[in-house]
Amino acid sequence: MAQGTVQVTHTGTSRWRRRTGEYASLAAALEAATDGDVLTVAPGTYRENLVVQRAVTLRGPENSPGSVRIAPSDGVPLTVRSSAVVQDLHIEGQDSAAPALLVEDGAPELVDVRVVTRSASGIEVRGGARPTVRRCTVDNPGGIGIAVLDGGGGVFEECEVVSAGQSGVAVRGGAHPRLERCRVHHASGAGLSATGEHTGLEAIGCEVYEVKGAGVQITGRATAHLTDCDVHRTTSDGVTLDTDAVLTLADCRIHDIPENAIDLRSRSVLTLTRSTVRRFGRNGLSVWDPGTRVDANQCEIHDSTGDYPAVWVSDGATAVLESCRVHDVPDALFVLDRGSRADVVDSDLSQVRNTAVSVSDGATAQLDDCRIREAATGAWFRDHGSGGTLANCTIDGVQTGVIVTKGADPTIERCTVTSPAEAGFYVSAGARGSLHGCRVTDSGGYGFHVIDGCRTTLKKCRTERCGRGGFEFAEDGPLVEDCTSDESGGPRTGAWEPAPAVQTATQSVGLLGAIPGQRTTEQEPEKSAVAEQASRSSKAVLGELDALVGLDSVKREVRALTDMIEVGRRRQQAGLKAASVRRHLVFTGSPGTGKTTVARLYGEILASLGVLQSGHLVEVSRVDLVGEHIGSTAIRTQEAFDRARGGVLFIDEAYALSPEDSGRDFGREAIDTLVKLMEDHREAVVVIVAGYTAEMKRFLSVNPGVASRFSRTITFSDYAPEELLRIVEQQADEHEYRLDSGTGEALLKYFTALPKGPAFGNGRTARQTFEAMVERHAGRVAQFDEPSTDDLTLLYPEDLPELP
Repeated sequence: MAQGTVQVTHTGTSRWRRRTGEYASLAAALEAATDGDVLTVAPGTYRENLVVQRAVTLRGPENSPGSVRIAPSDGVPLTVRSSAVVQDLHIEGQDSAAPALLVEDGAPELVDVRVVTRSASGIEVRGGARPTVRRCTVDNPGGIGIAVLDGGGGVFEECEVVSAGQSGVAVRGGAHPRLERCRVHHASGAGLSATGEHTGLEAIGCEVYEVKGAGVQITGRATAHLTDCDVHRTTSDGVTLDTDAVLTLADCRIHDIPENAIDLRSRSVLTLTRSTVRRFGRNGLSVWDPGTRVDANQCEIHDSTGDYPAVWVSDGATAVLESCRVHDVPDALFVLDRGSRADVVDSDLSQVRNTAVSVSDGATAQLDDCRIREAATGAWFRDHGSGGTLANCTIDGVQTGVIVTKGADPTIERCTVTSPAEAGFYVSAGARGSLHGCRVTDSGGYGFHVIDGCRTTLKKCRTERCGRGGFEFAEDGPLVEDCTSDESGGPRTGAWEPAPAVQTATQSVGLLGAIPGQRTTEQEPEKSAVAEQASRSSKAVLGELDALVGLDSVKREVRALTDMIEVGRRRQQAGLKAASVRRHLVFTGSPGTGKTTVARLYGEILASLGVLQSGHLVEVSRVDLVGEHIGSTAIRTQEAFDRARGGVLFIDEAYALSPEDSGRDFGREAIDTLVKLMEDHREAVVVIVAGYTAEMKRFLSVNPGVASRFSRTITFSDYAPEELLRIVEQQADEHEYRLDSGTGEALLKYFTALPKGPAFGNGRTARQTFEAMVERHAGRVAQFDEPSTDDLTLLYPEDLPELP
């Protein structure tokens, strides 16, 4: 479309002035116009760089939007330096170093202007300009959508940035714009960006979405206020604050964010009121660095799509949550590092897959009048220097109510734990803590479980209807005063008799007899069994070991180890130094090669030599040690270790505790707990880890802390066909069967031809083969009316099962 004419309507009252006039170019019309004149531009494309310096109205024809195009080949297509009105124009720029529409001064009105360009910025406001921009659209894939710079301001109403090669709206250099009911989307940078001291941004009822950077980015001492805004479907974080930034979010909605919904660092301050954060891939609220602070009031954070805590406070930052709800998340609140602090008041944390509140690395958390429901662990104070206060809180429907470990020292007052599947309060690994006026009801485990000699203080605590007992303490246990328990639940296993309906305990260090529900760790049946085992001499047990088929190298290793221990014991009796012998072992080999049997005999040998108290065997695997949530794994591992005290803890397929794609797998927690227990109780339990040879080599190589605890690896080789035959012969003798003269040779051929893949069971396969022969023999002999003794005892080659 060719360039048209410009009609100028003059508003002057002098008789000699023309009332109207037409001009061949916009530049000429603007030159002739004075304040108050109206310039109506005919449809067409104008290749001019326009400068509006008077308070005129510049508009396209009515009812013909987009028909007037201002499209010079370079430079700024339209510059406004007055309080003019610009309406119904289509602006196109081609200069990547200049804006398409520049407002430098005055308080102009820009109405229904569409900017389609590839410029440095679509609309740029700077200096003392204070425009009112209504229903304008910017499409600028080459740069910033709207830039407000160097003290500029103005109001943007119902505007839309449909694309931007950088930020959708960028504010800096002390500028202060206000956005009302605007939409910003498909920007390659941040949706809204404000940076620099004295810079401010206010947005009301706006929407930011489909941007490749952060939805809102406030940095470098800038301030911003967002009210009733939506930020969603970003590629990066939803909202970011950095370097002394200040932001207020009121009645806002941040959702569908793949990274952190809100992230603030470096002394930034966020005030969050009546806002919702949902469907985020990392943290809902991530707070870092000393001086950084967030105050959230009446907010809701929920529906995480990732595997990270909803609220993360670290590196000395502070978070305050009041009357907030956090739910349907992997973890609710993690507070880490010395100087970090979280204060949570009158808030609900619920439907948490792992831990509701985690405090570690010297951090502090204070929860007052909070409600924790449906979590794996209610609160966990993890390590030395970590602490804080739980006061007047309720914890309901969790696996474990409160865990305190590794030197942590919280104060817990007037808190109630209801219906935990495991312990109400669990304290271990040298933790401390003060529990005053706390209560546990309807626990599936213990009410208060304190082990490892933790110097916890319990005062006026009470338990009711706890499945395994109200209180369970180690010998050098906590300080207890005025604690009571009804002990009506009784234990889940064992033969312990319940105490009277209510007992009261007032104790100082060591007076464990006064603790309600105190009991021993091992069950009575185990004790009687191991007493019988320990009555045998080491020679008798070694004789049983020698009688096992094959395992020649295993027998040599066990004998050498036994000899070392025996000679060391005799040297000590003679007043000589004895070499230190690490008794923990690694057994490698295929299934069915006798690892469990040898472990049982090894325990008996150590008991006969006085190295172990009983020598009984407790066999576990991953499923017995690893829980489904943080906290339960440590408890399960501790309980398995306690059952093995005085004997051998045999961990079959130990490599499963450290899978190659471990990620957030809780097996790591079992390994860490086990290593510490082995170190703290090195004389009480012998640990044997077992599994396939290659997998165990990998397990030890990636867990050097485990490998250093084991002195010797014993490899169990697969059985040869001749050894499998001997096992069948032993089984036959034991069950009063005999092999016919040709059956032995048939068995050798059978075992030689049998596939030896990963599923091959070695000794187990030999026993299964014998059982199959007995079954086929029964089916054959059952047809005889009067079978002879030979018929009833002889196994023939035809009794062998088919090869798989």
